[in-house]
Amino acid sequence: MESTQNGEVFTSIVLEVFKLSGLLVVEGDRLTKETGLTSARWKVLGALFLADQPMTVAKIAKTMGQTRQGVQRIADDMANVGIVEYRDNPHHKRAKYVMLTEKGEKTYKKLVDIQVPWAEEKSSGIDLEKMRTTLQTLQLMVKKFDT
Repeated sequence: MESTQNGEVFTSIVLEVFKLSGLLVVEGDRLTKETGLTSARWKVLGALFLADQPMTVAKIAKTMGQTRQGVQRIADDMANVGIVEYRDNPHHKRAKYVMLTEKGEKTYKKLVDIQVPWAEEKSSGIDLEKMRTTLQTLQLMVKKFDT
């Protein structure tokens, strides 16, 4: 099968997203260093903080586009240092809820204080409408894989 311009551009976007993802992990690890976290833990922390309902490991993994096993390992590590705790889930005997502790909430808020100026700096000079278009395009691409 011969590739179309759509397929070629799509592939180029995917490659740039892979590159950006790697750069964001490195940058996230740098930003979280003083809190003792990693960018992977920050992602779990953010998913929990922004959720409007209690979440299980499986729900966190689906929200983040990660494997359940990977999120389980991260959640267990975070529970060991008191950032999250497991609570009984009345809807499922084995799938416990992962809940932020007070320490977890404070840590997340500290990370927001670090992230906001960083985002302002990194977005400086990029046209707002182009960023909005990029966001919408990435959201459409995510839907293609999420269904």
